[in-house]
Amino acid sequence: MGLDANLLQRLTRGSVEEAWQAIVGSAVDIASKPLAPGNAPSEVIKRDREIGALDHFLSSSGWDLWQAFGDTVERTSDQLVKWWNEPYSAKAVLILDGLSLRELPWLLQGAKERGFALHQVTATASELPGETNEFARALGFGSRSQLQNNGGGLAHKLQPAHTECVDMPWKDCEGLINGTPNWVFWHHWPDSKVHDGSGAGQGLDLLTRDAAGQLSGDDFWSFVERLATGRRLVITSDHGYAATGYFPDAEGEVGQFLKKTFSSGRSAAGTGDTGPFVPPVALQINSPHGAHLLALGRRKWRSQGGYPTLTHGGLSLLEVLSPFVELTK
Repeated sequence: MGLDANLLQRLTRGSVEEAWQAIVGSAVDIASKPLAPGNAPSEVIKRDREIGALDHFLSSSGWDLWQAFGDTVERTSDQLVKWWNEPYSAKAVLILDGLSLRELPWLLQGAKERGFALHQVTATASELPGETNEFARALGFGSRSQLQNNGGGLAHKLQPAHTECVDMPWKDCEGLINGTPNWVFWHHWPDSKVHDGSGAGQGLDLLTRDAAGQLSGDDFWSFVERLATGRRLVITSDHGYAATGYFPDAEGEVGQFLKKTFSSGRSAAGTGDTGPFVPPVALQINSPHGAHLLALGRRKWRSQGGYPTLTHGGLSLLEVLSPFVELTK
């Protein structure tokens, strides 16, 4: 599936800012259309491939745009801090670990069906690399686990707040919400499911069915309503994920280089050789988290134990963009 002429013109003739605005806007448009549980697995794969055309542009001729990504697309962490400083009397942030744009329709449909008011729907940028600890540190936490049992402390950037981090059923999560005005609640789902299914051939299919059930269910929305009662609420994530099981195999020297550089992952800390390949298959990215080599675009390669079918940490749109949904009840 190719890019239409108007979009291609915006990507190649406009500024870097205009190009990224067009890319993110197009990805959100593709991903946010309504879904039904019955057709979700096939429709999500179809959309994944459609967004793959943008990834192909970014890895074949527009790879220099990635160097500007961290400074051009608003980072989720920055957006959260900015939003937190707005003069709302009470507020809450729900971080769903690893939530991607694929799951955005369930949030939009569920909010509408249950009488929530949507104030903002957009996509923001993960840290680079798109990993949990980098996001936690960008918000001033030592790690995700620090938030557990109100252990967030007084050094993070979302002050004052009651913090929690769990991997519990939504019903049990609802019971944790007390009358404290400000909340930061980090839930391990769907990232826990991403890694549970990352070795299975049908990882995306299983996760799509699970997301349809979880994000359409009464328990999840009852929890969200509890969190949003009397509070302005943002639902977002630390990073998305790549459906690498559907990526083409990197063969020959490219495959050997990627295996040697990244093993079964998508990033490697420090500076290193990006290889002799044009277009490149890896990029050196210097972010607030230091220098990293990141795998570029949609490729998988043979690795010991098998390459995971769902993972994150590299440079493809669905692993570095997060939904950012603001709502009230």
